[in-house]
Formats: sequence, C-alpha cells, structure tokens
Amino acid sequence: MFDRTIQNAIKDKINGGKAIILIGARQVGKTTLLNEILKDNDYLFLDADDPVTRNLLQSPTTEQIRTFIGGYKYIFLDEAQRIPGIGLTLKIITDQFKNVQLFVSGSSSFDLGNELNEPLTGRKWEYELFPISWEEYENKIGFIKSEQQIENRLLYGFYPEVINNQGNERETLKNLVNSYLYRDILAFSDIRKPEVLEKLLQALALQMGSEVNYNEISQLIGINKITVQKYIDILEKGYIVFRLNSFSRNIRNEIKQNRKIYFYDNGIRNMIIGNFNQLDLRVDKGALWENFLVSERRKQNLYKDTFAKMYFWRTKQQQEIDFVEEKNGQITGFEFKWNNKKAKFPQNFIETYMAEGHVIDRNNFREFVKI
Repeated sequence: MFDRTIQNAIKDKINGGKAIILIGARQVGKTTLLNEILKDNDYLFLDADDPVTRNLLQSPTTEQIRTFIGGYKYIFLDEAQRIPGIGLTLKIITDQFKNVQLFVSGSSSFDLGNELNEPLTGRKWEYELFPISWEEYENKIGFIKSEQQIENRLLYGFYPEVINNQGNERETLKNLVNSYLYRDILAFSDIRKPEVLEKLLQALALQMGSEVNYNEISQLIGINKITVQKYIDILEKGYIVFRLNSFSRNIRNEIKQNRKIYFYDNGIRNMIIGNFNQLDLRVDKGALWENFLVSERRKQNLYKDTFAKMYFWRTKQQQEIDFVEEKNGQITGFEFKWNNKKAKFPQNFIETYMAEGHVIDRNNFREFVKI
C-alpha cells in the first residue's frame, strides 16, 4: 500500500454533505485507496462489476434504496460507470439520506463524467487518481532505493501492480494493456474498429514527446482527421494519453495550433510498441525521460491544485522549449536532458515573456517532480 498524495484531501471532505467521486484508469489503486480511507468504519461495499449490484442500483425507488442502505453511514460504490443512469440513483442517496457519506469510484471519465455531472451538480467532490507518482514511490521505498530504480521506472512505469511484481513487469503490463486499454475503451465508447485504435496508439507511442499532426496520422493509418481527433479525445478521457498545446502570446512566428501527446505511464507506452530494451540501447531515451518528467509534473499540478498551465513552445524557425509552465503570472521554460548538459534558451522567449529558464536533468529532477 502506497500512501497517496490526495488521501488527506479526500479525508477532509468526509461527512461534508457531498458525494466523494474518485476517477481514473483501471488498476491505478482507486479501490485500494478508498478501502484504506474507510478501513476504520463499518461501510457497505457495492461492486458494480457484480450483475446483482448493477440490477439493484439501476433506477431503484427511494424506498428500495432505503432497504439496501439499512443502517450504514458509509457507502462505497466501485466501478460505477458500469451502471446505466447511476447519476440519478446517487443524486437520490445524496439528497434523501443526509447522514450517509457516499464514495464512488469509476474507471472511465468519458462515461462516468457524462453520467454524473448533471445529476450531481453541486453535490460532489471529484478527484482524479493516476499511477503511483515519483513522490509517492520515493516516500514508500526511500531515496536510495528509488534512485537505483529510476531506469526501471522509465521502462516499466508506475502502475501499482507492475511495481509490486518485480521480475514480471512485462507480463503484468501485457495484461493491463489487453484487459484495460482495449476492452474497457471499446466497451465504453463507440469505437467500431479496434484495429484502428491499435494503430493509432502505436503511432502516438512512436511520436511521444514530438508534435503530432492529425493530418499525417490520418494518412498513416487510413482514417479521416475528424476520426483521429475523436479517438484521441477518447484516449484522453480514458487516462491513457494527454495533450500539451503550444504556448503563444505575442510573437508572430510562434507555432500556435500544434500539440504534443504524452502517455500517463511509460510502461503502457513501451508495451504498446513492444520495446523494453535497456536505456543505453534505445534511441528514444530522451523521449522516455521527457514523458516521465511531464507526466509526473502533471500529477503534481493536479493533485496539489497549483492551477499551473502546461505547454510547449516552438517557432517556425525551429526554436523550441520542451515544456513551458505558467503559474501565478510567472512563465518558466524547462529543457529536459538525461545527462547533465547545458541548454541555451531562446533569448526572444526569455525577453518577451520575462521568463525563467531551467534545465532538468538526471541530477536535479526531484525538485521538478516533487513540487
């Protein structure tokens, strides 16, 4: 069990009169976290993977709800996205049973978000959970052991089951990809061509950390640009990938429309392309390092409510900065280097935006991923 960064934030909201919703990809530890938070309480656990539970919670009356709640003050509904119309049922519980604290987990925001947003408007606290963060990992195993494991984490990622099955990382990741990536996303979206999804994921994995052109991808895999965009939206809502848009304010020759796509987890990305070669043998070592840093920074910004906005920057003359963050009016550029190399920041960026520039490398990355 890893202590999770958002654990105390969730505890602070208990008995506050609203449902507590925890969403994220499958197998990132949502059930484990909520069970840990509730361990000292007598609570009703409802597993929506169970057909009996699904039938029970699909459009019940208030009296039926009263019957199965009984005397419980805490209710935990797991995998809520599997129950059609669940939002209305949860609204009834929140509105009619004021002494009941409701906990809900869900694996796919593309379905759960649509089901819950309208019925539970003003009635919920919502949190996102991601694979284990570097900070959580280091807090658990210590500085020295985490330092020794950095290359393995760049290769195999941070899913709890992967970390807890050392020596079987590839098999564990294979099961994760096959059972979650394809099955769940296909089940909860209207993607009709699984083979196209697979090709798209491979294309994105090979372009990780590079600018992605939807037109080029559509030609590469033989579908139109609108379908590419739609599929990428679904992958984002399923917590597989996320986008960084280009930063542009003042300079005429800045690239304004492009985006980079990153994976939430290096291990998932490497499984998709079937490459677990050691770092010294890889041509994508820089991309793995960049993906690790950007995904870790994203976890921190979301967990800690920093309100930072994340971008990359490039001009038509190919001047570029790997990562740009805007926070409290301050703009900062970051260059990522695996080895301790110097980087020169474009002067027009620094001067135009009164920006700071920092190089993040193997020696100082902790201050970047543990804000």
